[in-house]
Amino acid sequence: MRVLLLDLDSTRPDHLGCYGYHRNTSPNIDRIAAQGVRFDNYYTSDAPCFPSRTALMTGRFGIHNGVVGHGGTAGDVRHEGESRQFRSKLAAESFPALFRQAGMKTALVSPFGERHTAWTFYAGFNEIHNTGKGGMESAEEVTPVVLDWLDRNAGQDDWMLYVNYWDPHTPYRAPESFGNPFREDPLPEWMTDEVLERHREKVGPHSVHEINMYNNRTSPEYPRYPGELKNSDDMRRMVDGYDCGVRFMDDNIGMIFDRLEKIGVMDDVVVIITADHGENMGELGIYGEHGTADQGTCRIPMIIRWPGRTAGSVDTGLHYHLDLPPTMAELMELPPAPSWDGRSYAGSVLAGEDTGRESLVISQCAHVCQRSVRFDDWLYIRTYHDGYHLFDKEMLFNLKDDIYEQNNVAPQRPDICREAVYRLTDWHDSMMASMDCDVDPLWTVMMEGGPYHAKGHLKEYGERLLESGREQALIELRKRHPREQ
Repeated sequence: MRVLLLDLDSTRPDHLGCYGYHRNTSPNIDRIAAQGVRFDNYYTSDAPCFPSRTALMTGRFGIHNGVVGHGGTAGDVRHEGESRQFRSKLAAESFPALFRQAGMKTALVSPFGERHTAWTFYAGFNEIHNTGKGGMESAEEVTPVVLDWLDRNAGQDDWMLYVNYWDPHTPYRAPESFGNPFREDPLPEWMTDEVLERHREKVGPHSVHEINMYNNRTSPEYPRYPGELKNSDDMRRMVDGYDCGVRFMDDNIGMIFDRLEKIGVMDDVVVIITADHGENMGELGIYGEHGTADQGTCRIPMIIRWPGRTAGSVDTGLHYHLDLPPTMAELMELPPAPSWDGRSYAGSVLAGEDTGRESLVISQCAHVCQRSVRFDDWLYIRTYHDGYHLFDKEMLFNLKDDIYEQNNVAPQRPDICREAVYRLTDWHDSMMASMDCDVDPLWTVMMEGGPYHAKGHLKEYGERLLESGREQALIELRKRHPREQ
């Protein structure tokens, strides 16, 4: 058995051709989707990157594994404490350890452990290849490492190779020589001048006024990444920059597939294509960031091509990213780890069955503190710390009519909000009852001063608001965050 897992940082499914995007961003990914199962409602349980990948590798929600943020106490996997044995549970219960139990060689091509000093990310791998730039590498620096590994190992049986690409992540870094294959392609239809004008009324990191988080600075090193969106030309530069990153990455993925074809094993390889999180491109008025518990940030692609199994199928059920470990366990006829929170959807891969969940709870505590509930056509977002965005405490979006989250209908639908709060509370009770401690790490983040990427930045952002004539927004932010003056 040979398994190739492609982890494509910051990749939104709706900017891939196989998910209906009108631009030709992903011909190689699309080819795999046509041969396997495409999951349309697939979400990371915990965003952004560090919480998401920790949930995947431990098979546990952030509330259980302890990692819900990018710093402070919530930036470390929760210790096992007195019950820890000679080896921790991750030695046997991490996602890569599953493949080791099956007698497979496991290899990782990624700088992620060093990027977040997330050393637990390495648990279960025989080989670790750090591409060396902490997530700032471009695909042309990653692909040669992958091809070299394949030349040495792909002809053998029983391996799992996990590859991490970064090109869709800000700042968009496709090399200048790549050009812009989307120069003549229209923007997504919903991105109108009227939408942009409404977004100019919003405040917060990565709003149209501060694409560079708390300011509008740009770098000549990254010409595809604007500092501010003043008009439709800037909007095009933003979207084209992101799409060029996706296409450049896809071209490099094509090189991997070509090499597997040349070695003669491509038809036998299980290919899994996914991401850690998406990228807001206008959702909630945010651009070029993955800092909320919403559709733009938390919905991710999942494509599984399993030779000889279901092909050309679309699964529309609700699934978590952390459902992948028990799914692979079932497909490999191995028992799931006792600590895993996920639920197998192997039936979708084997026979196109409906294996979806009734609802999902998704979380974000690195840029804001939010927990959200995804059910039926609804996305309910509850905000505990707004990350200086002036979000309402409750937001509700009908994703059937408003997939880009432009119209908060919470005031008009208190009945749906109540149902969502019940679901959220029921989930929280279940999570807390199944823990060996009484600490919710979301509240740890709050007690330690707020989400890592917001904490301590109100003074800096306040100066930016004053210099750009938005004093009223600063007055309101100071009311909301009196401890951060």
